[in-house]
Amino acid sequence: MPELPEVETTRRGIEPACLGQTITEVIIRQRSLRWPIPRGIEQKLKGAVFNKVGRRAKYLLLELERNIARNNYATLIIHLGMTGTFRVLKQGTTAKKHDHIDILLGNNTLLRLRDPRRFGAFLLTTEPIEKHHLLSNLGMEPVLHDYTAEEVGKHLYTQSRKRKTSIKSLLMDQKIITGVGNIYACESLFLSGIHPKRGCNRISERHYLTLAEAIISTLTTSIKQGGTTLQDFRNSEGKPGYFQQQLLVYGRDDESCTKCGAIIYKITQNQRSSWYCPRCQH
Repeated sequence: MPELPEVETTRRGIEPACLGQTITEVIIRQRSLRWPIPRGIEQKLKGAVFNKVGRRAKYLLLELERNIARNNYATLIIHLGMTGTFRVLKQGTTAKKHDHIDILLGNNTLLRLRDPRRFGAFLLTTEPIEKHHLLSNLGMEPVLHDYTAEEVGKHLYTQSRKRKTSIKSLLMDQKIITGVGNIYACESLFLSGIHPKRGCNRISERHYLTLAEAIISTLTTSIKQGGTTLQDFRNSEGKPGYFQQQLLVYGRDDESCTKCGAIIYKITQNQRSSWYCPRCQH
């Protein structure tokens, strides 16, 4: 599924096209996404102006100025689900089977949500976004507020002390840290030399610093390169990401480690696959 770098790539792609633009029409062809899209949302969105294009974890947050005189704001929350995309297109572009939502803008472009599996979300809220139930319990996000490696490492170390879970499971817990999906957890653990099954409470603060450096570096590099192309992900321009070309362990079971030449192993943890080098990671 699209991970944090893919979503951030999408955010950066749509921002220039929609910031300051007025919504002239909303077309909804399919309302049955992860949460049903309520009737009447089209009328509520029409005439609103995009004031800010943000993101929290894998949620796109499009702030709308609904009434300039009253300074009344709302936020459109969009999630890409398992295989969704949110693209900028010219108005008049023919919609295909899984193109469920179009947001038409005053500059003759449109934002199109495509979601083949319909696990995505298209929600509108007027409450403070940090209090929304989908976002209020999310943990620290390494690349959102320019956290240092020391801050991220200290956070992970503190959170791990009273837990007996594996380090891989800790990284996948969105209440502790967000944005480190399966791909980036595997890659970061490899770069820091930590075995994915190692107990999180048996890792020193020094090693958590190394892990935090790897997490920030991996996510930042992937964002710069447009995300990781897996299955049918495409960014806002319909282009694939290229970070996949640099994956060191993820998806490379039975291949040779790029560092030591040992064979990469694949195991299952909490119904998710993990890849690691038995010689480089302890």
